[in-house]
Amino acid sequence: MTQPFHIDIQQGVAELVIDRPPVNALNNAGWLALADAIDALGQNDEVRAIVIRAEGRGFCAGVDIKELDAQPELIVSVNAGNYATFKAIHRNKKPVIAALHGFVLGGGIGIAGAADVLFASECATFGVPEVDRGAMGGGAHLQRLFPVQKVRAMYFSGEPISAAEAYRLGAIEQVVPREALRDTALDFARRVAAKSAAMIQLAKESLNGVEDGNLEDKYRWEQGFTLQAYLSADSAETRRAFVEKREAQFASQ
Repeated sequence: MTQPFHIDIQQGVAELVIDRPPVNALNNAGWLALADAIDALGQNDEVRAIVIRAEGRGFCAGVDIKELDAQPELIVSVNAGNYATFKAIHRNKKPVIAALHGFVLGGGIGIAGAADVLFASECATFGVPEVDRGAMGGGAHLQRLFPVQKVRAMYFSGEPISAAEAYRLGAIEQVVPREALRDTALDFARRVAAKSAAMIQLAKESLNGVEDGNLEDKYRWEQGFTLQAYLSADSAETRRAFVEKREAQFASQ
């Protein structure tokens, strides 16, 4: 299988680039591989900071809906891959910086919400279309980025917000032109990598420990509702409508 990402390590910074056209939506195998790769970078003594970015039209559109429409039984494994990826980022020994452009959706929100520091291009948008895709999940990580009521408005409506709004709400360190995004994120990562690795590791562990609640436990709670959603006819209809590019017709309306 061709990996949906590639990695380069320079000057103590690991640059992990998601690259799965057309929209960087990862399939089941892709999420599991991504989790393993991020875990391995955290154990690599050569790596002092990690930058996650993407090529193409947007950062990440989440899971591969077409795969799940064809094989809905994969939802348990996809859930496991999502959980492992976000945990690998949040609990990583090394700081993880995400450079976000274009659409940041679904699993892309999970990556962003699990990361330590975020940079975004002016074209970036943030959204959770889960309700419109017949799934749950993403709320725990979205709530790490934005206030509670904003999260609920985004979740219920499925409407995205802009990079400027995300910056106003305090989630983004800096908004830059698209062409400056990579260099901005790498420059920050290099500054972190130049510091004491032992002190940075202690800093991350201590900051994780003082967070409000356990991010992984909260996300695991959400995933139970994802599985429940997938057992409903409405959930199957949302995926079929998405694949067929039509409006969904719900029995519960």
